[in-house]
Amino acid sequence: MNRPYKLPGQASDFDILMNKMIADYMENGFLENIADMFTHDKTLYPMIGELLGDERSRVRLGAVALVEMLLEKDIDNVVKAIPGIAEVLKNHSPTLRGDAAYLLGIIGHNDAMPFLTEALNDENELVRQTIEESVEEIKKKGHLSCYDKSS
Repeated sequence: MNRPYKLPGQASDFDILMNKMIADYMENGFLENIADMFTHDKTLYPMIGELLGDERSRVRLGAVALVEMLLEKDIDNVVKAIPGIAEVLKNHSPTLRGDAAYLLGIIGHNDAMPFLTEALNDENELVRQTIEESVEEIKKKGHLSCYDKSS
């Protein structure tokens, strides 16, 4: 997909509009359609973190469901969402930080470990507990991707 030029670290108008559209669709329950968009446009995966950080609970729940669905359909590209999801670990809301830690545990990939390890000293006890559980879940799955197609 040809996107307008943007400076590194800066969201283009297209990205902002796309994120809003996807979040609005998610709020209205179009999860299957959104999953199809992601499987056809791999550049959308980093937006999952923004969806997880949305103020609307239906969008956040949809983001978790989206990842669970994409793990079945497009495992290899879900890892691209890890840095965006990890950014939510720095959010002021303990609920959102806990959701991010939980989702990283669901993904279960070692690429999430540095972000989770850095957040282990979270000020909120429930968030710390969720982070610890996610770290343990990833450790149980070993050093290879837990979704390695050969296993």
